[in-house]
Amino acid sequence: MTIKKHFNHIPMKKFLFILTTSLILSSCGGNDKSVDALIEDGDLSAIKERKTALSTQQRELKSEIEKLNSYIQKKEKKQAAVLVSTQKLNDSIFKHFVEVQGNVETDKNIILYPEYSGVLTEVYVNEGQQVSKGQRLAKIDDGGLSSQVAQQETQTALAKTTFERRKRLWDQKIGSEIQFLEAKANYEASLDATNQLKSQLGKTIIKAPFSGVIDNVIAEQGQVVNQGQTEVIRLVNLSDMYVKASLPENYLNNIKVGTEVSINLASIGQEFKGTVRQVGNYINPDNRTFDVEIDIPNKNGQVKPNLIATVKVNDYTSEGAITIPENILQENSEGETIAYIYEVKSDSTGVAKRVVLEIGLNYGNEIEVKSGLNDGDVVIIEGAKSVRDGQLVTTKN
Repeated sequence: MTIKKHFNHIPMKKFLFILTTSLILSSCGGNDKSVDALIEDGDLSAIKERKTALSTQQRELKSEIEKLNSYIQKKEKKQAAVLVSTQKLNDSIFKHFVEVQGNVETDKNIILYPEYSGVLTEVYVNEGQQVSKGQRLAKIDDGGLSSQVAQQETQTALAKTTFERRKRLWDQKIGSEIQFLEAKANYEASLDATNQLKSQLGKTIIKAPFSGVIDNVIAEQGQVVNQGQTEVIRLVNLSDMYVKASLPENYLNNIKVGTEVSINLASIGQEFKGTVRQVGNYINPDNRTFDVEIDIPNKNGQVKPNLIATVKVNDYTSEGAITIPENILQENSEGETIAYIYEVKSDSTGVAKRVVLEIGLNYGNEIEVKSGLNDGDVVIIEGAKSVRDGQLVTTKN
């Protein structure tokens, strides 16, 4: 009791040192002689006995001191404010995206095949050349078909003249009706034959079905080409490009024409924002997916067919949403999702309060909170997993 009163205002660590020294000294009070006196007497047996006694007392005191230190540290830690960082919550727009892989395509990327069999006599274009719709690209030997057309045109001209004369006579009520009808039939038959031959002759010329660039001249001049079999020229137009991707069927109700989309073409380091231009009406039975198409610009021509694209489609949007970093969430023993908010206690400290959350979808590191947090709440971010309910905290920010 005397020691406690005397050291009432001494710091705890200094108090323990003084207490230890006092106990050691008092423990030796039963022996009249001091250590120096024992050494001066030279009684080895008495010296060893005193050393043993002091060592025992030292061990006992050390154990007691460790208990006291442990208790002191525990109390001080409990009372000390834990340093945390916080974030004030505000209503925001939360968007969730489904990410799939797509492919860059164009409907104007075709290989031209001949419609007539024969020798490829002329190739009028080179690779990389820009061509217009309807422009001549190559010619196939017609095998005398042009001569037949010329002869047929002569016969048609004669049949036309005969028909016109018969018609004038018939209009004047001269001649028989049968002669007029025969002339008309001959002329029409000859005209049809001429048009058919001209159509056949036209197939010996390969023309561009749309404007674009000659990507590859496949067949060589002088080569024999076969109708519908031999590849002659590849024609590509890169102005009308789109990305095609397949999405799981469970997203069908969430994806519409106009849905927001983000496209990343990693191979050329470009990213585009766009919208869905077409939603497929067919579910693939093999993988239970449907297709979507998204237009992408190609002003500089860097986007090429068959490039791999990472497609992020916005399948869920919530306005006025509360979102927090997903990595601060914890789970209690009852399986509930919890987080901690900061409640102000003074100018420099606050209290960590545990709240049970109902959570929704997550995207990136953000997760939507359906209930448990409100606009204006201050949530603990850094240090969230090291605090407990009701603990004193101070914020670094």
